[in-house]
Amino acid sequence: MKTGVLFDLDGVLIDSESIYTEFWEDVDKVFPTNVPDFAHIIKGSTLPKILGTYFPDKNIQQQILDMISCFEKDMRYTPFIEAMRFVGELNEAGIECAIVTSSSLQKMENLYRQNPGFRDKFKAVITSDLVTFSKPHPQPYLLGAKAIGVSPENCFVFEDSLSGIESGKAAGATVIGLATTLPLDAIKGKAHKTITDFAGFNISDMLSVKQN
Repeated sequence: MKTGVLFDLDGVLIDSESIYTEFWEDVDKVFPTNVPDFAHIIKGSTLPKILGTYFPDKNIQQQILDMISCFEKDMRYTPFIEAMRFVGELNEAGIECAIVTSSSLQKMENLYRQNPGFRDKFKAVITSDLVTFSKPHPQPYLLGAKAIGVSPENCFVFEDSLSGIESGKAAGATVIGLATTLPLDAIKGKAHKTITDFAGFNISDMLSVKQN
């Protein structure tokens, strides 16, 4: 049976979620949404969905687009060491991997420039430019599974957001939640298994979740 692994990006492979939280908190101060905990509830959503849902004014949308373009161009994309160690083990074992992210293609290009060789570790990268529906809809992970040629039921999804966890489960995958962004108690019981991070985590640990 062929196995595949699908990774969210921010908060799973790269250490960026806290930076994005600060960014969206600043946006909320400039253009108030009056939505409690706004910067956290949007995690996992694509930018078009965020803008369409919370900022219907086209002029404000353009201002936010300009803000995030400058922000993502200058930000530092730092991969989690243990996450990349685990990806390397999957590569060596011949297990196909893909990234399924709500990020744009332009942002990914910024990441690749800062981290040569990063893109080569993944057979496919599904960005917001390729989906019609944002997480928690299953489409992003269904596309990820299709891109690596593995049925969703034989895929493992690694996610840190509630919408991402829901998306992976709706796609039929086995979902492992990481408490890298939200507290462990906030995601415990939502995914099939919850881990603090990738430290000490290996392929056997992953496969045991499917067996359980």
